[in-house]
Amino acid sequence: MNVEFATLMGETALAMRVYERGVGETESCGTGACAVVAAAAAAAGPNGGGHPLTYTVGVRGGDLTVTIGPDGHVHLKGPAELVAEGTWHGR
Repeated sequence: MNVEFATLMGETALAMRVYERGVGETESCGTGACAVVAAAAAAAGPNGGGHPLTYTVGVRGGDLTVTIGPDGHVHLKGPAELVAEGTWHGR
């Protein structure tokens, strides 16, 4: 479970920080970024500022670009970096 804190920094710019239960603050969360953009667009009014609508979301791991298309689908773009590897030995 995560919790995101977001601040509107401009008409289509947000700053976001994310905390994950059991981990603490994390660098980024794509699902959370999409959720805060959906909330910001909804708060902007019935049209949400028109579609397609693109927001920049600044997180500790870099800037993400979230676009809400005319069909209402949400698209996320941003940097990706491998931060860990592991092996799972299941049952």
